[in-house]
Amino acid sequence: MARIVMAQLDFWVGDVAGNTMRMIEAVRDAHARFAPDLVVFPELALTGYPPEDLLWRRGLQIRVQEALVRLKREALPVAIVFGYPEYAVDGLYNAACIIEGGQVVATYRKHRLPNYSVFDEKRYFTAGDAPCVYECGGLRLGLTICEDIWGPEPAAQAAAAGAQVLLNINASPFHVDKGVERSLELAQRATETGLPIVYVNLVGGQDELVFDGESLVCNAEGGIVYRAPAFAEGLHAVDFDDCGKPLVTLPVAEPLGLEASVYKALVQGIQDYVNRQRFRGVVLGLSGGIDSALTLALAVDALGANRVMAVLMPSAYTSAMSIDDAQAQAQTLGVQSVVLPITESFMAFKHTLEPVFRDLPEDVTEENLQARIRGVLLMAISNKTGRMVLTTGNKSEMAVGYATLYGDMVGGFAPLKDVSKTLVYRLCQYRNLLAPVIPQRVIDRPPSAELRPDQKDSDSLPAYDVLDAILALYVEQDLPLSEIIARGFDEATVRQVGRMVKNAEYKRRQAPPGVKITQRAFGRDRRYPICSGY
Repeated sequence: MARIVMAQLDFWVGDVAGNTMRMIEAVRDAHARFAPDLVVFPELALTGYPPEDLLWRRGLQIRVQEALVRLKREALPVAIVFGYPEYAVDGLYNAACIIEGGQVVATYRKHRLPNYSVFDEKRYFTAGDAPCVYECGGLRLGLTICEDIWGPEPAAQAAAAGAQVLLNINASPFHVDKGVERSLELAQRATETGLPIVYVNLVGGQDELVFDGESLVCNAEGGIVYRAPAFAEGLHAVDFDDCGKPLVTLPVAEPLGLEASVYKALVQGIQDYVNRQRFRGVVLGLSGGIDSALTLALAVDALGANRVMAVLMPSAYTSAMSIDDAQAQAQTLGVQSVVLPITESFMAFKHTLEPVFRDLPEDVTEENLQARIRGVLLMAISNKTGRMVLTTGNKSEMAVGYATLYGDMVGGFAPLKDVSKTLVYRLCQYRNLLAPVIPQRVIDRPPSAELRPDQKDSDSLPAYDVLDAILALYVEQDLPLSEIIARGFDEATVRQVGRMVKNAEYKRRQAPPGVKITQRAFGRDRRYPICSGY
């Protein structure tokens, strides 16, 4: 019998020494608790994922080499498998290394290098082509790395080389329904090869990516016999008999529903981004609207109430209802809040601009000026207190440019950047099921920027359920406008949305990063020219 421990952990990009120490501590912990034959870590665990252009720095290469020396000298009590960048004479490889008894006993080089969506591994790595089978506890284990399992060839090579169990180490980022996709792909590889699969995934947030873990064990028939909890670090031991059959007695964690998985992803993303940037906490504008209400709840769940500050910045157009609801939520969540009215500042700016604006009618300029005053106040508080500003805009607004550059777009991180408006409502309802922290009136009332009298979002935009349906087809599926119209949407509305998306690219290029939760997020996932005649 062989016992394998899946080390589902959070590794920080670039912190090679810290990641090495985490691995050593995890091995000692696993040895004490489980007495395993092997501990398996995720893809590029040594450097974190994705290291991007850090890979080209001579300093990173030196640190990787020093880490390998340390891991060999550490006299680890159990064999380990981990991902690292292999700097070889003939190229740079995304590799898996096995260290046993103080020696590197095997190395595997990733075959399939993803170069789509958020992945650009062909920019850095050379592809491997040879299988690697390692004997452990009487079992022959075939190594693969992440994308290798999303095609038949690497798994088939490992099986042909005599593997009885496939090991697949991953840095597979989260998006909605990713767990279902993984399970189907693993089942296909298992049934093709007739081999069980141990799938070990990274957990944690890295810039705009969030890794959900959900490490798995799949039997030879394609059934999931073990699943680790999502968005949680942990060591998970699984036994195999002498023929490679998993002997699992642990409970299989249920997959999270859409709202629960997205909410946890957003919390994880905020937590790791703010902490790794070493900010004392966060500050955000709390308007009494639904987007800032959800952002506040996420921030508190990620960082704790004592690290979150809410700023109410009412103008002459802000309703008493908005102020009351914002104050009620801040009190419920126990966060520090302050009220900074902007009417006097607004009048002062208008007075300063009078030589230029004289005889010109008021328009959206005055609306944007209010948003920009609020941005100045938030950034001043950020500078003075060491708190990062969280922006509160959602994907629907960012898609069509319904946001003010240097106003409500000001900030260091945008938690809702990839969350549609309709999903914002669902997440608020989900959070209130856990504990009612968002006033129901905030959820029920029509959304408004409150920058002019009686303003409603519907004055400028299609209904959000229509807008989000069009955006899902146009932005996330890249369908042409003609095909979207053919599906029954109003032609004028579709063409309006298409124009707005195109015209807002220059704004999005200047927006802060935010958590990716869909298959096609703005930023590194969707890259369009700002100036285009298309």
